[in-house]
Amino acid sequence: MITDTIAAISTAIGQSAISIVRLSGDEAIDIVSKIFRGPNLSKANSHTIHYGHIMDQDTIIDEVLISLFKSPKSFTTEDIVEIHCHGGAYVASRILELVLSHGARPAEPGEFTQRAFLHGRIDLTQAEAVMDVIAASSELSLSLANKGLSGEVRKLIESLQNELMQIIAQIEVNIDYPEYDDVETLTNELLLPKTKKLISKTQEIIKQSYYGQIIRDGVKTAIIGRPNVGKSSILNALLKEEKAIVTEIQGTTRDIVEGRINLGGIVLHLIDTAGIRQSSDKVEQIGIEKAKQVIREAELILFILDNNQSLNKVDKELLEMTNEKNRIIVVNKVDLSKKLNHSFSDVVEVSALHKSGINKLEERIRSMFLQTNVNSQNQTYLSNARHIAKMREAKQALLEAVQGMENLLPVDMIEIDLKQAWTHLAEITGTNTTDSLLDELFSKFCLGK
Repeated sequence: MITDTIAAISTAIGQSAISIVRLSGDEAIDIVSKIFRGPNLSKANSHTIHYGHIMDQDTIIDEVLISLFKSPKSFTTEDIVEIHCHGGAYVASRILELVLSHGARPAEPGEFTQRAFLHGRIDLTQAEAVMDVIAASSELSLSLANKGLSGEVRKLIESLQNELMQIIAQIEVNIDYPEYDDVETLTNELLLPKTKKLISKTQEIIKQSYYGQIIRDGVKTAIIGRPNVGKSSILNALLKEEKAIVTEIQGTTRDIVEGRINLGGIVLHLIDTAGIRQSSDKVEQIGIEKAKQVIREAELILFILDNNQSLNKVDKELLEMTNEKNRIIVVNKVDLSKKLNHSFSDVVEVSALHKSGINKLEERIRSMFLQTNVNSQNQTYLSNARHIAKMREAKQALLEAVQGMENLLPVDMIEIDLKQAWTHLAEITGTNTTDSLLDELFSKFCLGK
């Protein structure tokens, strides 16, 4: 229940300098006061820190600092108490047991943030941005998450909603006070131009969301090719570590080898696959099947060819298999004599052994996925898959409204589609949502957040 006082460990479990046990609710201060030997917390000012000890009756559990945030000026708008104790799984867990035994209940995943949303402290886009900040793996992704956290995504959506509401209001006014007796005049002069302009804006937001998703989620990248073309060497060169085993024996890589690399704001989820060939080895066959599955799911293919070998049947099959994918053809072993004859116009030549050409490959990848004017500081991108899906639904409802206008349907029927578009936008910010959606979203949060 929302009236309960909840508690959780808000820091990662394990040895560390500091751990934090967080409480939120009407009884948070009273509960902590029962186990705290130090200043009187009930008389303390909000946004203050107090030194003392956590006690289990007469036994000192730990020397702590207490951070106090009184309602309504707190993250959840409730009283929040944070106990800063020494790091370590036992100490924090012991303190959590004490606060639970004195009346708090264990918080559900994301429940602190959920309370902030339910109390109007943040909207749903800001709530989801909290986890994006935690999961950020690059400067660009962190900047993108912070824009969501500061309310920039909400402002973007509200701007569209306001324009849409002006169109809906025009219909309502005309129904109550018919300024235009001619439906065609009303539609062509007022409703149609404004709605088409709104569709253009939604389309541009959807288009730009591609870059937002790349910044937020990274690019699933498969390194493919036949055996011994240097896939594992290129993986190691990109990661700048010996992640994969490299030998001259064909079939050395039998399973998927993965790694992550940050290329100036883009995170690549690199996957080194088994060399694809005909093989009677059952273990290698499993690796080859996994490689084919990775190819199907990958967003980028690094197709590796050997400068010292001519194209063969397997190469041609892989070229055909990846023809419709985002693909970069990489010619490896350029330090050896050239036996590879090809007509590809845009290859990247490297020597993984000598680490030459790797920087050109990195730049090619980045230019493929981020246009030069992408700037997360000056532009707001949608990056959350749920937000993008709702934006698409809003655009579809607007298109149906335009179709109704062009067919000169009654304006009250057109209004239904326009209101549906507004509802889809409202579902992004959470002004129109369901309990089941909230439960699903916040269940993905970590405990204590």
